[in-house]
Amino acid sequence: MTIVRLGYVAMSVELQNCSPSQTMTYKQFMGIKDREAAISKLERIAVSNLENCLRLLKHNKANDIAFFRLSSRLIPLANHEELGDWRYMRALSKPLKAIEEYLQENPMRIDFHPDHFVLLNTTKKEILNNSIKTLAMHHALLKGMGVDPRHRCVLHVGGAYEDKEKALEQFIHNWALIPQVLQSMVMLENDDTTFTLNDTLYLCEKIGIPLVFDYHHHLANFEKEEWETEWERIVGTWADSSLPVKMHISSPRSEKEFRAHADHIDPQMFLDFLHKIHGSIPEIHCMIEAKRKDEALFRLMDNLKETGEIEQIDQASFRI
Repeated sequence: MTIVRLGYVAMSVELQNCSPSQTMTYKQFMGIKDREAAISKLERIAVSNLENCLRLLKHNKANDIAFFRLSSRLIPLANHEELGDWRYMRALSKPLKAIEEYLQENPMRIDFHPDHFVLLNTTKKEILNNSIKTLAMHHALLKGMGVDPRHRCVLHVGGAYEDKEKALEQFIHNWALIPQVLQSMVMLENDDTTFTLNDTLYLCEKIGIPLVFDYHHHLANFEKEEWETEWERIVGTWADSSLPVKMHISSPRSEKEFRAHADHIDPQMFLDFLHKIHGSIPEIHCMIEAKRKDEALFRLMDNLKETGEIEQIDQASFRI
């Protein structure tokens, strides 16, 4: 048997007024004549985002959800080129400490998925430097929450730049320029348009980091359909991690919009995957990437219970 734990992304549709991604544009920032007042407003927004994160973690605990992806937009304008002198972590110590204390009492797996502009295979020095700065911000947040940063940030491989093989080698070249403390945070996932499961496995095995298998992405973008033949290799990339294997699950919005994520998860599509991997690993954590967030998780659990094919553990996990 395999234990399956479900998680969801960034925010709840069940909780009201609990966004962890409140923001402020640079234009709005510049509209405040007093720079110190503008920075104070940025800090208030970031503190509010972190306080809402804590509310979300408490919501998750109440519903047995022990796996959660934090928003990567917790600190608006954190890496803006005109705000290089802003030492935002000082203002966030108190709400970060509150999260740390809560996680110490209520352990759960949390991680990040930095935005698409984090490109580690870019050929442009400025983009690479900004990507490193963004990873450093995520590292600081994790440390501030008392979370071991190892294997906590999922990234896509990046752009193909009209030559996919060269783009893969560029990733390996740039990898040597990434500080080791940031390298240790990174996991890679196969994407739905360019870098297939086999492409991503090549990189993960080459540089020794985990692969997060995105089942929906694979169905949309593959070189060979039988992903099962590579499952042992996927699991092998997690050999040096203290965390269970992680994967992403979503469902197509429609046949016409196959790559777009649906509001909820197709339970049969998920079961098709689980039946093929159950027993191969003791535990797997499945991140639900659905538009309806935690509602999608609750509905999926209800649908799975109705099939009679799972043994429920709690409100967000089961054995199969």
